[in-house]
Amino acid sequence: AETEAMLDRVEQRVAGRSVRETPMFGVVAVMVDEAMLVAVGKDGGLLARVDASADAVLLERPEASRAEMGNGRSMGWGWIWIEPDALASDDVLDFWLDQCLARLDSA
Repeated sequence: AETEAMLDRVEQRVAGRSVRETPMFGVVAVMVDEAMLVAVGKDGGLLARVDASADAVLLERPEASRAEMGNGRSMGWGWIWIEPDALASDDVLDFWLDQCLARLDSA
């Protein structure tokens, strides 16, 4: 239920763009213009794909942590996990989606 609710919220915010969902690695990726924007976890948390040059600053936010693929295996620069509780705020969700869209739009 958390996954579907978050997917709906994300997709409402990118309406008008080419969007599709793709299950991968236990999450559901939201693809925009055939590039991954974010992925939604089972708990409603968000795997954000951001510009690597902004990574260190973005990780200073309290809701953010380095994304891991398995325990202790960092996904590296530009991959940030956003805690689901923080995403209850539309402002927080909008902030992260803006960061992810900026990466796509600058590519």
